[in-house]
Amino acid sequence: MSRQEPILVIMAAGMGSRYGGLKQMDPIGPCGEVILHYSIYDAMQAGFRRVIFLIKHEIEADFRSMVGNPVSRHMSVDYAFQQLDALPSGFTVPEGREKPWGTGHAVLCCRDLIDAPFCVINADDYYGPSAFRAAYGTLQYARDDDKKRYMMVGYLLRNTVTSHGHVARGVCKVNENGYLQSVTETTHIITCCDGILSTEDCQTYTRLDDDTLVSMNMWGFTPSLLDQLSTDFTTFLETTAPKNPLKAEFFLPTVVSGMLERDEATVRVLSSLDKWYGVTYREDKPEVMAAIADMTREGKYPKPLFA
Repeated sequence: MSRQEPILVIMAAGMGSRYGGLKQMDPIGPCGEVILHYSIYDAMQAGFRRVIFLIKHEIEADFRSMVGNPVSRHMSVDYAFQQLDALPSGFTVPEGREKPWGTGHAVLCCRDLIDAPFCVINADDYYGPSAFRAAYGTLQYARDDDKKRYMMVGYLLRNTVTSHGHVARGVCKVNENGYLQSVTETTHIITCCDGILSTEDCQTYTRLDDDTLVSMNMWGFTPSLLDQLSTDFTTFLETTAPKNPLKAEFFLPTVVSGMLERDEATVRVLSSLDKWYGVTYREDKPEVMAAIADMTREGKYPKPLFA
């Protein structure tokens, strides 16, 4: 089987409302590096040579200066833009809507730049080196056949929570052969003295096992996903968005789940034991900075990261 050159797609258009600022460009490294610089470095070490940054036009100049330009000396860089009015013909932005349309729409906005298997990640999460090695090794030989053949990197829930508030995670069900059966977007997960709990109404809570496998939005796809995203986004705008026009989101895992239910795709789950770090809340930043500093002192990362 011939080898392909996978693409790294980084979703960096969110404004970080819970965090209180544009966290994608908040320095956390010893030489002013931002958190996604570490994902890019790990991806480069794994073999990735192409990256697409998904941003908003409003932050383009600052993003290019602080993030994109240093990376462009080492990788091929492209930009895509997630704007509210990037909608199919016949649809308009609901009056008062400010919230982005979600991760499914984000990937769809990169459609014109994707011509090979690709890995999708968040800009504000630290995934760890092993995740990128696993993703690259799988994607360089990814091919569809009678079904769409995708992948996902899963994490243990206990390695992905914060003590500073609630987080959203995709709770995964995996079969005995290591393939994803379902992923349920769980939007309110907290830690407390009773362990890790989930709730949808802040009144009834369900205990989650610490080793529950969850998605951190690190997916691997062939370009075939893009046609499905286009179809499903139109359906979402017709049926789901009108019920909650200001906040309804088009989630990438929802599209994948639909394909699994229809037996149109498989998703191989690659498990990672690495600890996740992220800046969901401003209070998370000191912990992330300390972890990055420790890893730098241990020689896992150079200083500066991009010499």
